[in-house]
Amino acid sequence: MNLQLTRTQAAFAVAGLLLAVGTPTAYASLDDGTASAAPQRGEPYVETQLFFGTARPDGGPAVTDRQFMAFIDKEVTPGFPNGLTVQSGRGQWKDASGTIEKERSYELILLYPLAEAGAGDRKIEEIRRDYEKAFGQESVGRVDDRAQVDF
Repeated sequence: MNLQLTRTQAAFAVAGLLLAVGTPTAYASLDDGTASAAPQRGEPYVETQLFFGTARPDGGPAVTDRQFMAFIDKEVTPGFPNGLTVQSGRGQWKDASGTIEKERSYELILLYPLAEAGAGDRKIEEIRRDYEKAFGQESVGRVDDRAQVDF
């Protein structure tokens, strides 16, 4: 019995060593530069995500779904008529006074050709300013990334 336990322990030890030695190699092969050999589909685009809070700093009523969608229809769709995505969420952030605010939020995802990045940037900055002004917001979060897009 004692001999079998020792063999089992030895087997586990060998398996552990093999995993320890092989794991870095496996992870290294994920980033070995061969990803560029994968076929690229679509065209170069910019993906912009905007994060809109709904709580009003002055304590007024939160922005409603109807108000937000009316804002999208009036302020966003004319500049990005080819399409967009709106997702509801729950977010939190630290405001200018250092208070962590938790609120219902919206994420707006816009995709536009890289060649239109300059015009897209101007439109997006106008959207951010308009939302801040219309709903008394301190800021609208923004994330930009490049993407290969195929429709």
